[in-house]
Amino acid sequence: MKKIVLIALISSSVGLSFGQTQIGNSGFETWEAVSGDEEPTNWNSFLTASGGFSGFAANQIEQSAIVRPGSSGAKSCRIWSRSTFGIIANGNVTLGKINMGSTTPSNSSNYNASIVSDANFSEALTDMPDSIVFWAKFTPNGHTQNARMKAALHTNSNYRDPEDATAALLVVASAIKNYPSTGGNWVRFSAPFNYTGPASGNTHILVTFTTNETPGGGAADDEVLIDDVELIYNPATSGIAVIDKNDGIKVGMDNTTNHIIFSSENDLKGDYKIYNTSGQELQNGRIANKVPFDKGFGVYFVHLTNEGKEYTFEILKD
Repeated sequence: MKKIVLIALISSSVGLSFGQTQIGNSGFETWEAVSGDEEPTNWNSFLTASGGFSGFAANQIEQSAIVRPGSSGAKSCRIWSRSTFGIIANGNVTLGKINMGSTTPSNSSNYNASIVSDANFSEALTDMPDSIVFWAKFTPNGHTQNARMKAALHTNSNYRDPEDATAALLVVASAIKNYPSTGGNWVRFSAPFNYTGPASGNTHILVTFTTNETPGGGAADDEVLIDDVELIYNPATSGIAVIDKNDGIKVGMDNTTNHIIFSSENDLKGDYKIYNTSGQELQNGRIANKVPFDKGFGVYFVHLTNEGKEYTFEILKD
C-alpha cells in the first residue's frame, strides 16, 4: 500500500499545493501475520528471506507500543540482533527482500534487494526527495558501534545492498545514516540524498534499517526501535505544511511574520504542542488562526488534538 500526502507551500502572499509520494506504512502502524510471527505491512524481515540459509532464520522483529514523542500513532518497529555459535545476525528490516546465502555475515551472498517485479519486495518511487528522516531509539549491548539506515533511489532493476559492481550502476541517489546509541531516548535523524548517480531516472527506493553498520558487528541483543519514516521534499519556500486529506487541516510556517498558520474546512477548537527534533516540548496552547513562534532555523513538529483526533505536522523554520 502506498501512502500519498499533499505538501502545501505557505508564504505571506501565496499558497500552492502539489502531491509527493511517501513510503507505505512509514509509521509501522499495520502488521500482518507471517510464519507464525508478524512483519509490518510493506516491510520485510528474515521471516520472508530467500537464499540457501533462509530455513535457519529466526524472528528478529516485532511491533512495539513504545513510540516517539509527539507521535499520533500507537506502534513502532523493534528489531534486535542474535548470536548463534558466536556469529552475530544483525536485526534487519527492509522494503526489499533479504537474501541469506552464507553463514558468514560479510559474505557477498548476504544482501537485501529490490525485486522490482514483485510489489511485496519493492517500493516504487519516481519522485526525487531531498532527504529521508526517521525516529530511532538505539540501545547497543555494551559497545559503542553504530546502527545504520541506508536508502537508495535506483532504476528499474533488482538493486541490492550491500552493492556489487552491477548494483552500483543502478544508483540514482543514496542517503546513509550511521548513528550511535541514543542514550535511552528517541532521536530524529535526517540524511540527505546525494544525487551523484551514475544512473538517472529512479523508479524505486530501497530502505534498510539494521542494528549495526557492519555485517556481523555489534553484540547479541542490540536493539533499535524505528518510527515515522518520512521523505522530505524541500521547495524554495518560507514554510512547509502537510495537509490531512480526510479532514482538510493545514498547518504551515509564515517565516515573514514568525507565526504558525492553522486552517481547516471546519472549526479547530483543540490544543497544540510544538516539539523540536529531540522530542522536547517547546510551546503549547489553544489552536488559533495564527500562533506566534519565534525559534531558530530547523524542523519542528506540531501536534494537534481536535475533537478527539490527533494529528502531527512538520514545519520548517528559516
